[in-house]
Order: sequence, then C-alpha cells, then structure tokens
Amino acid sequence: MSKLPSRDSPGAARVGIGGPVGSGKTALIEQLIPVLDQRGVKLAVVTNDLVTKEDAERLRRSGLIDPSRVKAVESGACPHTVIREDPTLNIMAADALDEEFSPDLILIESGGDNLASTFSRELVDHWVFVIDVAGGDDIPRKRGPGVLQCDLLVVNKIDLAPYVKVDLQRMLAEAREVRNGRPVMTTNCARGEGIESVADWLCHEAVLTEQAG
Repeated sequence: MSKLPSRDSPGAARVGIGGPVGSGKTALIEQLIPVLDQRGVKLAVVTNDLVTKEDAERLRRSGLIDPSRVKAVESGACPHTVIREDPTLNIMAADALDEEFSPDLILIESGGDNLASTFSRELVDHWVFVIDVAGGDDIPRKRGPGVLQCDLLVVNKIDLAPYVKVDLQRMLAEAREVRNGRPVMTTNCARGEGIESVADWLCHEAVLTEQAG
C-alpha cells in the first residue's frame, strides 16, 4: 500500500485499544507498529497500568518504536476510570505526545479490564476492543458494552480455537449479529495474522478521516 500523505490538520487521530486482561492488546500494538511505519504513519502510544509501567516498558524495550514516543499512565484505580469517567491523565499524556512529535496516530491502550470497559469520546476518536477465543465463544452472547459499542471488534488468538474447544465460526457469526454488522476482524498476534486488515481499518477510519476533517 502507498504511504499516507502528510497531515495538514493539527492533532493526531486518537484510537483506544481496550479489552480483558491477556486478550492481546499490547501484542496487537507490537504487531501494528512496523506495519504502520511501512505505510508512513507517524505513531505514538499511551499505555495504562494499575500501579506499574510494565506495558510501556515492554514497548520501549521492543526496539519497534522510539522509546520517547511511549508514555505510561498509572491509573491507581479501576482501569475504567482513566479512560472513561475521568480521562484527564490520558488526555494530558496524548497532548504531550502531540506537542512534542506531531504524530498522525496515537494509540491509547487501556489497562486490562472486563467486557464493560468503554472509552470516553472526549479521549478518543475511535476505539478497538480486543477479545480472545481462549476467553470462551460465549463472549459475544454476553453482550458486554465493550463488544457492542466499540468501533472495531478484534477476535484474537484464533489459532487456539481447536485447543480450547471453541467453534470459531459460530463465535464470529454471533459477534457480527450482536454488533449489527459493525466490523469484526480476526487476528493471531503471535504470528502476525490479520494485522494488515486492522492497519487498513486504522488508516482509513482514523488517520485519513482525521486528516480529511
């Protein structure tokens, strides 16, 4: 795919990455970084953890991104709080990255939380919710706000479906049904499968949309 044109409008597109603990949020970001870089997307990342900076340090050590382009927020409370009820700390972190680096896209990763986790629209322009097949194929049927309200639902770890006795096709069909046709994508972040499609969505729904606005 050709590289994106330079952004004319101020401020990066801001996209939240949420989902339960262990669903693969950080792994998804790690896979997206080089793919977006190849497309000419200037990226920065904000991570959220309860009382540590573990996810930020993982990305900084990865060698995939300039460590200074990663900021860490310690929520100190329920992960919902700093992405929904009072996103001030995340807004400040994103504003600082915007001012210093003028990125095209800022990914804001929530601390791992449950299916009720959602993002404030004051914080993000779009948000992605990540679930994984190891969590059970009944996740879509539970109709959690994260699954229903996100702009893009990512079903990760599809390679594990046979080992955890998940009917992947039924899970995907139920996910699309409860989301009324809104996008659902599959990934295997361990092998990079499905990452190009997620990058396509980010580029067209977030980066280029923000640029056009």
